[in-house]
Amino acid sequence: YAFEQYVELITNAFGTRVYSYATLNEPFCSAFLGYEIGIHAPGLVGKQYGKKAAHHLLLAHGLAMNVLNKTSPDTQNGIVLNFTPAYPLTDTQQDIDSAKYADDYLNQWYMKPIMDGKYPDIINQLPEDHLPDIHPGDMELISQPIDYLGINFYTRQVYKAHPTDIYEPITPTGPLTDMGWEVYPQSFTDLLVSLNKTYTLPPIYITENGAAMPDTYNNGEVNDLDRLSYYNTHLNAVHNAVEQGVVIRGYFAWSLMDNFEWAEGYLKRFGIVYVDYKTQQRTIKNSGLAYKALISNR
Repeated sequence: YAFEQYVELITNAFGTRVYSYATLNEPFCSAFLGYEIGIHAPGLVGKQYGKKAAHHLLLAHGLAMNVLNKTSPDTQNGIVLNFTPAYPLTDTQQDIDSAKYADDYLNQWYMKPIMDGKYPDIINQLPEDHLPDIHPGDMELISQPIDYLGINFYTRQVYKAHPTDIYEPITPTGPLTDMGWEVYPQSFTDLLVSLNKTYTLPPIYITENGAAMPDTYNNGEVNDLDRLSYYNTHLNAVHNAVEQGVVIRGYFAWSLMDNFEWAEGYLKRFGIVYVDYKTQQRTIKNSGLAYKALISNR
């Protein structure tokens, strides 16, 4: 309810100067990385917190949409979700089931309530003290129409069956970003096509896609061929999804500049513009020059 009041204050303050609002960005990070496993604030750790926090975030989204529809009906109003597609390690039924469970637990838990007004069926397998308190009208509030869905994508995750925790993430191999995330552009296409087949989607924007790389500044330039390659393959992955019928209205590279990155602080550089943190000098990286050339000629 405090968030509901906040949205009203913000929309009244900005008036007609805003084109688009996202109620939330990556509620998974706040609920799971925050409340459930404690990588992020507020410092609580436990499965008994994660799904409750997720439900309250989604309720806040629903209340925010009510306010936006009233105080800012002419803006594009939606939400931004992050997805890490889940793949089985082998084609055994146990690994396939584990990857499906992980996908429902980590990805669809935030998507399905908004699109379909209900949580994934795995809610029936969760211990009672892990469950959110769902009141009458909650799911209708969460699942009201949105003008667009923002999708943030960086990598995939491979899983195998685990005897007690249902699924176990596998440490990635192969080409990795500076975050230790696997570079696997096919999963971007797979994700977009799968979402399009599973749900009746609103217009889609790719609101974040990019890679942290160990950049080096030499003689006035940053020759980040690894990041340039990432963008090339992932923009083609988006194109392949469009060719298969996914309606995508826009794409945003993450990020314009090197920035403060959640729990990593200033250690990881995602920008297409290099920032010297001591002098604040900005230098467009070669990936940024290539991106400029692409968007200037289309």
